[in-house]
Amino acid sequence: MPSFDTVCEANMVDVKHAVENTAKEIGTRFDFKGTPAAVELKDKEIILVGDADFQLTQIEDILRNKLTKRNVDVRFLDKGDVQKMGGDKVKQVIKVRDGIETELGKKIQRHIKDSKLKVQAAIQDGKLRVSGAKRDDLQSAMALIRKEIAEMPLSFDNFRD
Repeated sequence: MPSFDTVCEANMVDVKHAVENTAKEIGTRFDFKGTPAAVELKDKEIILVGDADFQLTQIEDILRNKLTKRNVDVRFLDKGDVQKMGGDKVKQVIKVRDGIETELGKKIQRHIKDSKLKVQAAIQDGKLRVSGAKRDDLQSAMALIRKEIAEMPLSFDNFRD
């Protein structure tokens, strides 16, 4: 039975390189000299450190530019709240999305059922497996998912015939 997986996974190698390039640029820019401005990647979290909210937005802007140059969709980033650290420092944690949340998976399933396509969707370990009898139905399901779920950078892999 033909099937495909709908996934939401960022290329972590490119994310790591973008964070490293952002750290290099922060080290060389004049407006960041003598400040605690920094960026680092831990697991699937990017931690921004700066003097004030304004500096965090500058660092985030540099990071977004570096990610875009590496063809990493910025919709993978899930910004957290700005937190106060000791002294006059602030930090912000940005999570890199990995996998489809249950809520989004259910929303996609609902759209597929409402479309009356002859396919089935099942949530499995952060992926959504869509299977059906015909390839054309699967391609219609892909088009439907792309159209309905524009806020997430979804991709399709593991297409089986």
